[in-house]
This record gives sequence, C-alpha cells and structure tokens, in this order.
Amino acid sequence: MTGIPPFRVLRAKPLWMANGVITGVLALLFAVFYVGANIDPADHLTKLPVGLVDADKGAAVGGKQVDLGARITESIKKSTASGDRIDWKVMDEKEMKEELGKGKLFGALVVPADFTASATALTATEPTATPARPALTVLTNQSAGSIGSGLARTATTRAAENASLQLGKELTARIGTAQAKLPAAARVLLADPAAVTVEDGHPLGSHSGLGLTAFYYALTLVVVGMLSANVISGQVDHALGYTHNDMGPLRLHRPLIRATRVQTLAISGTLMTGLSLLMGTLVMAGAVGIMGMDAAHLPLLWLYSVCAIAVTGVGALTLLAVFGTPGMLVVTLVFIGMAVPTAGATTPIEALPGFYRFLAEFEPLRQITGGIRSILYYDAQGDAGLTRGWVMMAAGLAAAGLFGFGVLGWYDRKGLHRIAAETTPGKTAVPA
Repeated sequence: MTGIPPFRVLRAKPLWMANGVITGVLALLFAVFYVGANIDPADHLTKLPVGLVDADKGAAVGGKQVDLGARITESIKKSTASGDRIDWKVMDEKEMKEELGKGKLFGALVVPADFTASATALTATEPTATPARPALTVLTNQSAGSIGSGLARTATTRAAENASLQLGKELTARIGTAQAKLPAAARVLLADPAAVTVEDGHPLGSHSGLGLTAFYYALTLVVVGMLSANVISGQVDHALGYTHNDMGPLRLHRPLIRATRVQTLAISGTLMTGLSLLMGTLVMAGAVGIMGMDAAHLPLLWLYSVCAIAVTGVGALTLLAVFGTPGMLVVTLVFIGMAVPTAGATTPIEALPGFYRFLAEFEPLRQITGGIRSILYYDAQGDAGLTRGWVMMAAGLAAAGLFGFGVLGWYDRKGLHRIAAETTPGKTAVPA
C-alpha cells in the first residue's frame, strides 16, 4: 500500500494520450469503413451484372420478317446512357434463370416471345380485335442483395421505358399518316406501346429476411467466433496461472504452469476448435429451430457453421496472441469494422469504392456470407459461392497458423517470455 489516492492517475498525461489515440483512431476508422462504403452506392456503381434476354420470335409484317426484340436488346447493349454502371449480359432464358439462381445476376430484362407480334398489331388501322399491349418484363433478385437488386431494378426499368419510347417512334413512323385513322386512345398507346412489369426472378421463402438472413447468419458466426476467442484467450491464461480471474468480489489465482507462447496458442486453438462444435450447433438451433429461419441442407449448414466459427476464432486468437492487448482492437477492425461494409450483403461489391472492393477480396465475412447464401438460397451450388467460401476459409486458417506460430515461435526463440522466471503466483481467493 503506497497511500497514493487512486484518482491521481487521472493526472497522468500518458494515460489520456494513449487512450485518446487508440479510441480516437478506432472511432475514425469505423466512421470511414461504415459510412464511407455506403454513402453513395449509385455513384460508385460499376459493372453491375444484369441479364438481357431476347425471347422474341419476331413476326411477318408486309411480307418481311421483323424482330423488334433483337433491336431493343441491341440498342440497350450499345446504349451509353448508363455508362459502365450496368454490365448487360445477353443470354437466353435458361441461362438467365441459372444465373439468377446462383446470385450472379442482380436482375434481368426479358423481351417475351410475342413481343413483335403484339407491337406490330398496334399499327393495324382496322384491327379485328383489341390488340394486346406488348410487355417487357423486369426481373429482380433480392437473394443477391436488396440494394443491388434495387439498383438493377431502377436501371432495368429505365432501359425498358426508354426502349418503349424508341419503339413508339419507330411504329409511328412506320404507319405515317395512317395513324390518323386510329382511335385517340390507340394513338396515345402507340407513342409508348410497351407495358413494363416487375417480377421476382428468384423467389425466396417468407422467412428469408428479404434476402438478408444469409448475411445476418454469417455475421452471427463471425461475432460468436471473435468474442469466443477473447473469452477463451483469457480463460486459458487464467488456467495456466498467468492472469487472475475476477468472480464478483473474489479474485482467483491458479498456480503458474509455464507454457511457451506457441504452446499457449495451440491450447487455445484446440479449445476453440472443440467448442466450435457446440457453438455452431446452438447458432443453427437458435436461427432455424427457434426462430424458424428458412433453411435447407441442414447437415451442410451445420458443418459450415462449425468451420466458420472455428476459423474465425482461431484467426482472432492468433491476432490476440501476436499483438497482445491491442490485438482485440485489431480483431474488431478485421472481423467487424472492415468486414461488414465489404460483405456484399447489403451494398453490392460493384457499388463500393475501389478501396473497399480490394478489402472484399479477402475479408472473412464476405467469404463466409457467400457460402451461407449458397446453402440457404441457391441449393448449395459450389459456383454460387460455396466453393469460394470453403477455399477462403482453408486459406484463412492456413494463413493464421503460419503467421501465429511463426511470430510466436520467434518470440519464444528470442526469450520474450510472458512472465519473469522468478514470478510464481500462488492460488488464492481473496476479496478484490
């Protein structure tokens, strides 16, 4: 006991400076990562993949074969109105459905088979029946991300409306003065002939969170792994006698069991891997069993959940072991700060600034989300994100092992032990 009042430490400038720098930088980085990534998705949009399907069979008009669908798709493909924001991918209906079913398209524009026949019927001056209005179908894909689907819907709808107006000019020019014979309502319709309808291109179940359950489920796995790593790291240190453990008013110490840094990480990693079986089971039980989340391929979902928690936890344990106390800040930035904005679940990767797209290539949450999305929404297809998820988790685990054991082994060889040789705390339980 020194008799120095505890609150005198508040006069220490280093205490204020060190904590000010750390907390200030943390606040600034979170603002940059979270707000900066999502502040203007439309302005940063580049090459958002959208399908363009011409199923029009054409029609014979005046002895000539006319295919208005081909004209529309070609004009949209060549149009510079959207710049490089939309990557129009011309394909057939089968391929379009497959791509929507893998989350590789955020939407599509479809010209139906009877489009030319319906459009040219509007120019008949003496129709035998009321002609059907030609239609252009805009397909959305919420499973690929709500904001991305919304951006695709806006661009696709605008393209369809512009195509309708252009078609109206062509049809009006085609019949020339004969349009005077048309009823007034028909002339108005002729100026903007196509009806634009919006449909869900890849419907999800009602308990799919409008395409966001995959993201929130993956985020849960990452947070559980990250927080568990912090708990396990502290408990292993306590079990080895390196730190005390406060239990309410009691402070518990265990006899010191000397372990190298490499051995400590191996113990923590083993504990994390084993407990991931429990945590992955409970996460799935809570989401699917208790809350009723729509899910298929349950055995695969369970295995993926366990592995995601284990890999995240081992990665976090590595950063905690290498960086010590500041490691928790590094863990928070890597697994939450930089991960959430770049996961591609809300704002698509194609609508992020360049720096965030770079982060998205290796940030753990994006890789895990892709695998979960494939399992939940895309029938666990490998090329819908599941294969990439497995590969990136394996690469992350290998990187964590090489980095962690490599750096900690160097610490051990340099004699940078965690506690002096003469320090041997005994086992006590006294009021804190």
